[in-house]
Amino acid sequence: MPSAEPVIRLERAQLGYAGSALLRDVDLRIERGSYWFILGPNGSGKTTLLRSILGLLAPLGGTVWRHPEEATLARCGFVPQRVELSRALPTTVREFVSLGAIGSYRRRADRDADLEWALGRAGLEGLAERSYWALSGGQRQRALVARALVRRPRLLVLDEATEGLDTLAEESLLETLDALHRAGDATLLFVTHRFRLARAHATDVAVVGGGGVATGARDEMLDGPELARVFERGRASRDTAGLGGAT
Repeated sequence: MPSAEPVIRLERAQLGYAGSALLRDVDLRIERGSYWFILGPNGSGKTTLLRSILGLLAPLGGTVWRHPEEATLARCGFVPQRVELSRALPTTVREFVSLGAIGSYRRRADRDADLEWALGRAGLEGLAERSYWALSGGQRQRALVARALVRRPRLLVLDEATEGLDTLAEESLLETLDALHRAGDATLLFVTHRFRLARAHATDVAVVGGGGVATGARDEMLDGPELARVFERGRASRDTAGLGGAT
């Protein structure tokens, strides 16, 4: 269950690039142990919000605060939609997951324990010695989760991590994330444009669009008017411009 202590807090934050704000007056409070879905159409500003949360993009105004122990980059795990890796490189699942520990200065015994823990949490303990290239699409995504977990992050961020997966693979990955949430192993942020997933898994939702961010508990946001307004504005903008715009 989420605690009352914030891990991330934005107050009247102005977020954007080259002095031009894409998102304005953003107020967001992410509490420890919560499972947030960041929703919005393509081009709405989800990536801008994510980069700001991670400290990769400085705010143009207002405040972006990150917990000094829970939300530093060293304590953050990141799961991309896909990873570029040469098929010419023979790589076992264990070797692939261990790449996530690069730069960690933990003792060898601790690193080995972290690796086994991450493989187990992602449901890959029985596949550790298999070739990464022999995995299914869903298993590769779980390997990406394990690679992010090997540093024992307190904040786990997933960017469109279920895109391109079939239904069974998607369900398997989301079950893994639900188990992490229930165990209290990390605070989760899941970035997507698919609000159906938020209905089944989120505790809280941020809806990005129209130059702002609306936030609240899952049912409040998904059953309220803001979600439809944002996606309708995004659809109208794409129809007018013929492209997705900034992300």
